[in-house]
Amino acid sequence: MKQFLITFLCFGLWQGVSAQGFDHKHLIWDSLLKKYVKNGLVSYKGIQAEEVNFRQYLETLSKVSEAQYQGFTEKEKQSFLINAYNAFTIKLILDHYPVESITEIGSPFSKINLARGIPWKKEFFSLLGKSRHLDWIEHEKLRKDFNEPRIHFAIVCASIGCPHIVSEAYTPNVLEKQLQSAKIGFLKNPKKNSYDKTTNTLYLSKIFNWFQTDFTKKTTLIQYVQEGFEDPINPDAKIVYNEYSWDLNELK
Repeated sequence: MKQFLITFLCFGLWQGVSAQGFDHKHLIWDSLLKKYVKNGLVSYKGIQAEEVNFRQYLETLSKVSEAQYQGFTEKEKQSFLINAYNAFTIKLILDHYPVESITEIGSPFSKINLARGIPWKKEFFSLLGKSRHLDWIEHEKLRKDFNEPRIHFAIVCASIGCPHIVSEAYTPNVLEKQLQSAKIGFLKNPKKNSYDKTTNTLYLSKIFNWFQTDFTKKTTLIQYVQEGFEDPINPDAKIVYNEYSWDLNELK
């Protein structure tokens, strides 16, 4: 009888976990990131070698239905979409690997691919029941459904110019801390953003130009980035946008 009760309780626990239908800790993805991401760079060969685990994680994302997604909390939705964007971006690279840049995906002409956004408009995965592309996650979901500009520091387009991809999955219980860390980490990277007091010039990543409306809904751009700088930035500082590197963020 005792053994029966133990078996019954274990079965009930398994059913409860199964009923949730989705692992909001993103454990498989978290494990891959911890193993194959270092200092914001990705070992694409390493993830490629773990194709079974990687494919399993992507399949768990694709199996989430629209109805199931609507039952997620706001933080669960954001974590789901951020992780999906980053994971499917890596899949896109691996589908065409080896490449020197994501801009090589599409036509033979990188400049045309970049100008037309071809890599990001390519439908190559399923999410919430339909065939999707990366731009859909970024512009139709994350930017449209959430008033959270810090997502721009969390989603990574496989390029050196992007914010660093972190070596852990985004998860609902620590999402606020992760997003703030991503923002501050990006702002404090002198290769991406810096302030020259002597010339009163603020050098910023082009991300702040491309998505300026997202960052200035409640404040000015200078006020938004200030917390990433030790020196006070003059309100009339000249803003110069740095060149953006589309070289692959590969760990070699």
